[in-house]
Amino acid sequence: MDDVATRIWQQLGASLHAGPSPHATAAAVAVAAALATVLLGPAWRVLRVVVTLVHELGHALVGLAAGRRFAGFTVNPDMSGATTTSGATRGPGLVLTTLAGYPMPAVVGAAIVHAATGGYARGVLVGIAVVLLLVLVRARSAHTVTVLLGALAADLALWWFAGSAPVGAAVLGLGVFLLAGAWRQLVNVARHGDRSQDPGVLAARTHVPAAVWVLCLGAVLAAATWWAGCSLAPFLPLP
Repeated sequence: MDDVATRIWQQLGASLHAGPSPHATAAAVAVAAALATVLLGPAWRVLRVVVTLVHELGHALVGLAAGRRFAGFTVNPDMSGATTTSGATRGPGLVLTTLAGYPMPAVVGAAIVHAATGGYARGVLVGIAVVLLLVLVRARSAHTVTVLLGALAADLALWWFAGSAPVGAAVLGLGVFLLAGAWRQLVNVARHGDRSQDPGVLAARTHVPAAVWVLCLGAVLAAATWWAGCSLAPFLPLP
């Protein structure tokens, strides 16, 4: 038991320091696999729950930063989700909280790509585990708890058992998946114009057209994509 505790402590310490960056071939494969997962219907239907989870936690994080109270959240079997915050019924805090959902997977994805290309993939896994444990008590459905525990188990298994090369590739792929998934979700909501989605809700609260909000969200996604692209450029065979 002492040996296991010692190894955990040592691995935690090592996770805080930069390891090897992904090999160019592994990075290219990880990016291609992540993009294929987003573009292929069957894979996307199963794994888009990860994007939904980050979307909902984006509402919660920005809500807390804006002085609102985070009451809880759900991720539903149909891959939709909902986050409940309480506070002022109008004002910039509520607008920012509503605005945060769609860009958050892109911002988090770009940050993960930047960290993975810098050799901090194992540290990213530690950070993910901490976040999942913190939000577990805010889950408001059995399905949400199941999703969180499944994600936590996969995260810890990768952190504990995988070598540096597989961890780097997997974390890099996760970042690209979140970024590409954010684009897919935004394009989908822009195409269908569902007034119950965030741009429609923002339009109702601010009297600014939903199309303007979609453009604002797209600008954030574009900035995140540029950041991720700058991080990836040295690792990919670009012309």
